[in-house]
Amino acid sequence: MTLPDDVSWVRGAALDDIEEGGAVAATCAGVPVCLARSGDQVYALIDRCSHQDVPLSAGEVEDGAIECYLHGSRFDLATGKVLGPPAVKDVRTFPVRTEAGQVYVGMPHGTAAPRKDVP
Repeated sequence: MTLPDDVSWVRGAALDDIEEGGAVAATCAGVPVCLARSGDQVYALIDRCSHQDVPLSAGEVEDGAIECYLHGSRFDLATGKVLGPPAVKDVRTFPVRTEAGQVYVGMPHGTAAPRKDVP
């Protein structure tokens, strides 16, 4: 796997803090990130459902997808693609690496948390 050079690697969580089939919330470079573990993989995606702006980290992880707890929208953990309605917009994903029991998220240079007061 080739890791991108144009990102800053930010610690998201300890690997042991993410249960198999579970998800946790993290803040990386000021951005809310959902770290989810499925099988031997850890995935990072924006921690906001594109349907109702609720945290995906509170959802359920199963078969390489995460389901939003509020209305059941499902997203592919690897790609962020919508797998089930009511969401119709994909969510952003980020590269992940694990090293010495820590999970690092690749945040693109210049990434900042989205402002809710700006359309």
